[in-house]
Amino acid sequence: REYLSRMPPRRDDGSIFLSLATYRDENCLNTIKWAYEKAKNPEKLFVGLVQQNCHKDCMSGILEGGKVEPVEPDPDCYKEFCEGQGKEFCERGQVRVLNIDEPESLGPYAARYFASKMWFGEQWFMQTDAHMTFAQDWDAVSVEMLQKCPSKKPVISHYPPAHTADLDAMANEPATRLCGPIFATSDLESQIIRLEGAGKWDKTHLDIPRFAPFTAAGYFVAHSDFLREVPFDPFLPWIFMGEEIIMSTRLWTHGYDIFSPSRSVVGHIYVRRHKPKFWESVHRAFSPGVHNPLQAMVLDRIKYQLGYPEAAKDMLTSKTLLTAVEQYSMGKERSLSRYLEIVGLDMTTKEVSLTMWCEEGRPPPGFEQFEELYK
Repeated sequence: REYLSRMPPRRDDGSIFLSLATYRDENCLNTIKWAYEKAKNPEKLFVGLVQQNCHKDCMSGILEGGKVEPVEPDPDCYKEFCEGQGKEFCERGQVRVLNIDEPESLGPYAARYFASKMWFGEQWFMQTDAHMTFAQDWDAVSVEMLQKCPSKKPVISHYPPAHTADLDAMANEPATRLCGPIFATSDLESQIIRLEGAGKWDKTHLDIPRFAPFTAAGYFVAHSDFLREVPFDPFLPWIFMGEEIIMSTRLWTHGYDIFSPSRSVVGHIYVRRHKPKFWESVHRAFSPGVHNPLQAMVLDRIKYQLGYPEAAKDMLTSKTLLTAVEQYSMGKERSLSRYLEIVGLDMTTKEVSLTMWCEEGRPPPGFEQFEELYK
């Protein structure tokens, strides 16, 4: 909370902060380069890069047959960009970097937390992964979509199409929307909510973004004031699943309305087979197999906030999991129970009810006054 009191004032100059978290990713350089090349207003684009790289004694990801091999240190995409075509942006302070050595990586959500600390008052906040492609004018289009949302506190998010998509040719096509949740069934995910119902649900393209139940980590756009109201939780290391459902619930209960974009402006490289993964670093830093129990333990913090009965306070062995949890939990503008009802989730029975408002492109229950916008 002390940090919130000294956060810089938000500017009103059209500036955009792009949060990028990269883990040993060979696509990082192209992602930054294309973000600036395709931006309508590159002079207003500021990047916060959390670069998690291996610098010595590096190993590959898991290859065929379960092998790993020694490899060269990872390229420094910040250095390559700033010494190359991005020199002018770096000299103007538009690209900020936090370098983390591979064994010290705390996972993607923690990296996004660190990236948020490099926000210096830019008007708009965007978050993507570090293996992305961009449509022309993606920055301006993202802000325009946000401003067209029928809400005082909108958030736009979805799972982007694959990087092979021709984003500019798709400008007048409906974008995908993230609708269907499931309770994970694998042991390593501890029945946390997974988001799997991404699809092109709409037959016609509309300029006004449609309501959606969930935010995604790979493309997220909001007014940067959300950083004060819904700051990233610093106590969620080592998780891979769980960040999207906890951000969705926290944003909604703080009064933010979630929308899917009316068009796709970024593409995502979804398959990075045999590339290093952060949990492999955890295994090397501690011992083989330790990541999954670590993640399961930390997920109890999220499950406690979401109301899983097995993660109630008196059920948790380690009470330190709830350190400062009230500072990074649900808001008071709307109730968690109402959100769970709208999206069809029952944390006690682990059942999902089919609601269909998202798939059919209708506003959720309680927002019927906006139905005319989508006819």
